[in-house]
Amino acid sequence: PLAAFENLHTSTRARVFLHTHISKVETNMLSATSATTSLSSCLRGYSLKQQQQQQQRSSSSAESSSSRRSSTSVMMRSSSSEKKSSCTSSSSEDVGRTALLATIASSPIVLSAQDAFAKGGEFGLLEGRTAALVHPFFLGIMYATSLYAGYLGLQWRKVRTVGEEIQELKKASPVGADAETANPNQSKIDELTKERKELVAGNYKEKHFNAGSLLLAFGTCLAIEGGMNTYIRVGKLFPGPHLYAGMGIVALWAAAAGLVPEMQRGNDKARSAHIALNAVNVALFTWQIPTGLEIVGKVFQFTKWP
Repeated sequence: PLAAFENLHTSTRARVFLHTHISKVETNMLSATSATTSLSSCLRGYSLKQQQQQQQRSSSSAESSSSRRSSTSVMMRSSSSEKKSSCTSSSSEDVGRTALLATIASSPIVLSAQDAFAKGGEFGLLEGRTAALVHPFFLGIMYATSLYAGYLGLQWRKVRTVGEEIQELKKASPVGADAETANPNQSKIDELTKERKELVAGNYKEKHFNAGSLLLAFGTCLAIEGGMNTYIRVGKLFPGPHLYAGMGIVALWAAAAGLVPEMQRGNDKARSAHIALNAVNVALFTWQIPTGLEIVGKVFQFTKWP
């Protein structure tokens, strides 16, 4: 009986303990639900305040925009009246401007000068067609001068070779009192002597020297002018057959002129080299003509007078 009483006592104590803990949990749950309800009510109040503030802002912005519209309408009315008053004064200025533009557009000198500026007008007439045609025009004269100088040089060479031939014929004639009548080459000597006198009278040596000096001085300047004019008009050079051939021609002119001192001393090798260099020069000059004419066509295509 004592053991049964003790068991009953412990069981009742356990029940009391569980009941107290369950009551505590219930009270905690009630407090938590009340806290959540209060928090939700606070959030609702805050959202309502935000909506009210937005409504107030939208209404104030609408009022300000309406006031701005009214003020702009007033300003537009005043500006329209001002425009009407200033219309008469501005119309006269517009008429003057249009007249000035028409005068400029109708001036052929201004139009031609502007069209001639191929690069941008920085160098004025140097970019026009007239300056561009200086190089091909005078180089054509230089080509004819080269052919003429070659002819003069051959004629002067003939003066020397004819004199040498006369000396050889005189050396081959018999020596004696009747040498003039017995010499079978006398008629040939007389003929060559007459020819030599005519060649000497032609003054071919001085003419050949003057033509060569003209080619060396003026031709070199024209070669430099051609490249400079191309750079002024276009802003760059165009490496190609025409440019390389021109450089070769100038170099051959200088090399042929450099042989003149040895030629004056009687060096036959220098004379032969002089003739060979000038022959190559004329051939290169002739080969250069088609490319030069092609460039002249481009000048007429992209430039205008003057």
